[in-house]
This record gives sequence, C-alpha cells and structure tokens, in this order.
Amino acid sequence: MRALLDQVPWSVAVILALTLGLAPFTPDPHLVEKLRMLGAGTLTRPIDILDLALHGAPWVLLMAKGWTAVRPKG
Repeated sequence: MRALLDQVPWSVAVILALTLGLAPFTPDPHLVEKLRMLGAGTLTRPIDILDLALHGAPWVLLMAKGWTAVRPKG
C-alpha cells in the first residue's frame, strides 16, 4: 500500500482534495454538507452516503499519504 501511495505525487493529492473534495464550492461544499448530515444523524439515503464517500476519498488519500510520509519505513 505504501508503494502505491508513494507513486501519487503530492501535487496531485492536494489538487484532488481541493477540487473534487470540495466541489461544488457554493453554497456549501458537499463534503461539509454531508459531514453535517452525518453529525445530525440524517445521512440515511444511499445517494448521500455515496456522495460522502466520493467527495471524502481525495481527503482520505491525502491523509494516508501524509501518514506514510511521517511514519518511518520498515
């Protein structure tokens, strides 16, 4: 898994998180809206869950890449 994450450039991970992860930008990014729904307990429709997964995936990639960057190899 680490080798796969090392192949993704930092610039690509950041651009994905800022564009796909936050799209659409107005009135609220989908990720923010879906996280609010999750916190309120109203995230029940399958399309909303899929939306959370798709808009959250770039952020998960960025966090995983960051985690592997600070962890020692071994």
